[in-house]
Amino acid sequence: MAFQLSPGVNVSEIDLTTIVPSVATSIGAFAGPFAWGPVGEIITISDEVRLADTFGKPTSSNYEYWFSAANFLAYSNNLKIVRAYGIGSTYNATANTTAGAASVTIKNDTDWENNYSGGANTYGHFAARYAGALGNSLKVSVADANTYSSWTYSTQFTSTPGTSTYVSNKGGANDEIHIIVVDEDGSFTGTQGTVLEKFGFVSKASDAKDDSGNSNYYKNVIAAQSRYVHWMSHPSTIGAGTSWGSTANATAFATLTGNVTVSLAGGADGTVSTANVVTAYDFFDPAESVDISLVVSGPAGQTLADSLISMAETRKDCLVFLSPEKADVVNNAGSEVTDIKAYRDTLTSTSYAVLDSGWKYQYDKYSDVYRWVPLNGDVAGLCARTDLERDPWFSPGGLNRGIIKNVIKLSWNPTKTNRDDLYVKGINPVVSFQGEGTVLFGDKTMLSKPSAFDRINVRRLFIVLEKAIARAARFSMFEFNDQFTRAQFVNLVEPFLRDVQGRRGITDFRVVCDETNNTGEVIDRNEFIGDIYIKPARSINFIQLNFVAVRTGVSFDEVVGKF
Repeated sequence: MAFQLSPGVNVSEIDLTTIVPSVATSIGAFAGPFAWGPVGEIITISDEVRLADTFGKPTSSNYEYWFSAANFLAYSNNLKIVRAYGIGSTYNATANTTAGAASVTIKNDTDWENNYSGGANTYGHFAARYAGALGNSLKVSVADANTYSSWTYSTQFTSTPGTSTYVSNKGGANDEIHIIVVDEDGSFTGTQGTVLEKFGFVSKASDAKDDSGNSNYYKNVIAAQSRYVHWMSHPSTIGAGTSWGSTANATAFATLTGNVTVSLAGGADGTVSTANVVTAYDFFDPAESVDISLVVSGPAGQTLADSLISMAETRKDCLVFLSPEKADVVNNAGSEVTDIKAYRDTLTSTSYAVLDSGWKYQYDKYSDVYRWVPLNGDVAGLCARTDLERDPWFSPGGLNRGIIKNVIKLSWNPTKTNRDDLYVKGINPVVSFQGEGTVLFGDKTMLSKPSAFDRINVRRLFIVLEKAIARAARFSMFEFNDQFTRAQFVNLVEPFLRDVQGRRGITDFRVVCDETNNTGEVIDRNEFIGDIYIKPARSINFIQLNFVAVRTGVSFDEVVGKF
């Protein structure tokens, strides 16, 4: 206990209830080009509906990426996405649409807040919330008391905007406006002229509050609630004067002298390069900043694949899922095995990556067409589903847990001979069996040398163990390296490993943390060593069934075990 300087009773607590924490194992990560949505930040998506709502529907140029993400979400509900983008010298990549003459790229809400929310710009009154050509479909219209009677959208609101209670109580007047956002071209909804958003009775006063005490200033309301547009400047050029944005106190706000309806234009999707996608994946590094487990690569060439493998090997807490390139397996009859193996040989040997054998043909309900999509989103999804139904250390392959969804056909259905050629190279065949569906028929990592870590379930087992025990071990930092601390560490780890053993993840284990490995030299270096020995459970990959015919008069006891 602490030393006391005078008589008294000191009460202290020592917490010995620390346990090894549970860790997330099903969090997906993905980056790719999308038609809509914020760029330069991680957004968590739970299902395909939210994927389309946040990042737009698939297009003819991004569907391979889009459906890779959607296919993962068919098995899981936790995918972190970064929208990849590129910026050229003249906004040739992704420019927000604006009502002004100048072009601008607003990456996300933080970018708008830091660089454009002040209104001192030449970009017009409104800009699309997110970069890209999709914003060209938007139209924004504003009316106040002076223009409402002749306003095209007056029937969308219950009454004429006038003076709000808040501003009236402050001695001001004429602060209310109505704002409407319309899908002018129908690109968002499929129907031209569809009303997307309405903001009624919002205020020109910067300090205005609604009845609930929330800001009713129209700029703030749009910033907080609109899913389609950003405010860029007050419409002062058409008669609103300089009073918009003033405080309410004794302010008679200027009214509009003409129509304020702007069709946004100037947005462009541009070209997103492999380097841009690599940069987007960088948002998932380092491990301390964001927790992920399953990295979906989408359509990945050697450059992107190697970059993702490097990230996974640096983090050591996630797996990368890869597919061969499209040309290797789509319309490449007779050369699939050769080309897939050639693709594999360009990549690093690693236990932190998984390579499947192909692409699938699936229906795109958004465009009413069929698309070729790589299978890595599905394979990563199978791991997530295995986590939900069993545990990470169970194999995601086979007829029990390896059934792949939404398959019209495979680009190529490997035969047994094909599968043999692929499997020795660490390539997991995906096969369609008659009457049984399309199945991930392998569970290898891309580790070339023979090892327990050449199996998905073993690699994922050790990721879970290392991640969880490392987090628990942090609470031993700055304690004394003595018998008490070492015993506390052992008593922390062993119950956790017994639980994993009971759930069939390991067959045996031993934890050594005593004076044999924490020698005086180790202690003097301010170090602490815990050696954890694990016998991982192995998945069955090969089954041998022996059927033995015996004569009628022979006892089974005489022949069992002789063959």
